[in-house]
Order: sequence, then C-alpha cells, then structure tokens
Amino acid sequence: MPFIEKQQFGEDPLKVRDTDHYVKEYASTLVEKWDQLISWDRRAESEGNFFVEKLKENGAKYVLDAATGTGFHSVQLIEAGFEVTSADGSPEMLAKAFENGKQRGHVLRTICADWRWLNRDVHGEYDAVICLGNSFTHLFNERDRRKTLAEYYAALKHDGVLIIDQRNYDAILDQDGYSSKHTFYYCGDQVAAEPDHVDEGLARFVYKFPDKSQYHLNMFPLRKNYLRQLMQEVGFQQIDTYSDFQETHKVDDQPDFFIHVAHKEYKD
Repeated sequence: MPFIEKQQFGEDPLKVRDTDHYVKEYASTLVEKWDQLISWDRRAESEGNFFVEKLKENGAKYVLDAATGTGFHSVQLIEAGFEVTSADGSPEMLAKAFENGKQRGHVLRTICADWRWLNRDVHGEYDAVICLGNSFTHLFNERDRRKTLAEYYAALKHDGVLIIDQRNYDAILDQDGYSSKHTFYYCGDQVAAEPDHVDEGLARFVYKFPDKSQYHLNMFPLRKNYLRQLMQEVGFQQIDTYSDFQETHKVDDQPDFFIHVAHKEYKD
C-alpha cells in the first residue's frame, strides 16, 4: 500500500463514516506530528504502571498490541519485560513505530493487519491483546465491531485478557459539550484536540498543532455500556471498567477516557 501524504475527506467530510477510511486519515504528515500530540514522556508519567500491573495481575507474558500507532505502548511493555507483537492497519504508523523503537534500542516485531481479519495475518495465541489510544472507535458499523472483538477473542489463550480503551463519548453526546483535562492521553504542549462535529453516528475531531497545521479524524462515538455489552455478547466473561486509570470517579467529575479489562476466562 503506497504511503499517503495528505488527508482526503471528499466534498462533505461529515458523510465519511466508513471503517476502511481510517487508513487514509493517517497521512504521513499527521503521523510525523503524532508524537507531539501524545508526548511520550508526559503520557508515561500520567499512566504510571497501570497497564503493566493489569497485565501482570493476569499472568500475561505474550502481548499483542493491536493498535500500535507510533509504538508508545509497545516500547513501554517491552521495557517492562513483556514479549510484544506490534500490529496496526496503518503502514505509516507502523513505519514510525519501528523507527521509534529503533531509536530506543528495540526492534519491534511489526505486522500490518486489518483487525477484522486479524488472525489471517497474526498467528499464534497471546496472553493479552491491547487496543489502546481510542483506536476501536475507527470501526463505524456494528458488524465490524463484532467481527473485530471476535478476532481479538480468538487470538487469546483460554485465560487471556483484552484491554481496550475509549474516549468518554457519553459525556460529549449527553452533556452537549466537551471538556478535557488532557492529563492522560493527549498530553502534548500547545496541541489542541477537540470535536469539530458530534452526532450519534460521528465524532469528527480536529487536531491543531503549534505550526498552525490542522488535521481531522472521523470516529464513531462509542457509548461505554454499549461496548461492554458487545464484549459480553462475543464471549468475554467478566469486564472491569476503569475511569482515567481509576476504578471509580466522582459523578460530577467526568473522566476523559474509559479503560475496559475483559476476561476470556470464566471467574466465579
């Protein structure tokens, strides 16, 4: 697949509600700026050992990072002692992840794979699959979401665990507004990430960088309980949901993100 230099949304960007389009959204110019948006050092500080601890609690050693992006979590987990396979549907992102890993003394095992046919390209069974960075919201129809969750389920060992996160779209949809502390995910200085348009079928975000450049991503606004229900219907037995890396949060203090830890193993 050739590298994409410029984002293209056509004449009416609000009509772009197609799962396959996300690959075109991660143009090489945006990928080069992506690390400015997330800020590796500040994100590592805000997350702490949350994912490392959850994986260790579940006895994980072999981890599939299904939404590698520019490699942040793959590198973090490798340095924590996990065996990591790094997959992504965007060749631009994977190339940047490999470069970032190399700069930190690691050779990432990268695979370009579409989640909906994950096990066609990614072989073996894993103790854990992680899909982080609000990536699951690139799936625009329920069939794709169910198929992807089924692929994750199949890639896991009998007692494996899926960790998947999402933006708090409930607050955006229900409160008719948007606020973000930018404490946990998009930590870059002087980089803005905010919705340009939101309805029940589309959350179009604009990302503004210090050099005045702007990029957009079209995503599906997943509701928390809807995603939990999908995971249960696919077969996950127990799902623990955290709010900004906490098990609970104040009612009047809406979290920016939810993190779901879904267990394949039945627990009494």
